[in-house]
Amino acid sequence: MNQEERTPLPPSHWGNDGKLRMVDVSGKQPTLREATATGKILIREETLALVRAGKTPKGDIFTVSQIAGIQAAKRTPELIPMCHPLPMTHCRVDFRLEEDGITAETTVRTHNRTGVEMEALVGTSAALLSIYDMLKPVDKTMIITGIELKAKSGGKSGDWKK
Repeated sequence: MNQEERTPLPPSHWGNDGKLRMVDVSGKQPTLREATATGKILIREETLALVRAGKTPKGDIFTVSQIAGIQAAKRTPELIPMCHPLPMTHCRVDFRLEEDGITAETTVRTHNRTGVEMEALVGTSAALLSIYDMLKPVDKTMIITGIELKAKSGGKSGDWKK
């Protein structure tokens, strides 16, 4: 496929040779940046009852899934090819039991030249996947849904909230 056949991307993603490349952020000033992403896993009522009672077959689903989310956020550049490796200064994964499932929310912070939106999204995704793994012996019907960026701050584009 030649460059004319590609869907146009912002010019910063293409080198002069027509090849895709990581954006050069070396000229940007580091600023405090934060991003929050959420998602949900829909779970049967009987399975949620086990979660509420602390009687899930694989143990504490929340601690394991919190660690999974934090680890995944830290490893985002290994999963998303054009992401810059960033030293995170903060990562937090929280869970909220709801009537029809569990919501995960990941907040990531850095002081750097580029944002942490992808880290927050990957952290939320991995936390929800971990919940699925922890509960799959009793419920294979779970659905992961609604993974989205809720807010970001810092950088050239400034603050944004959904």
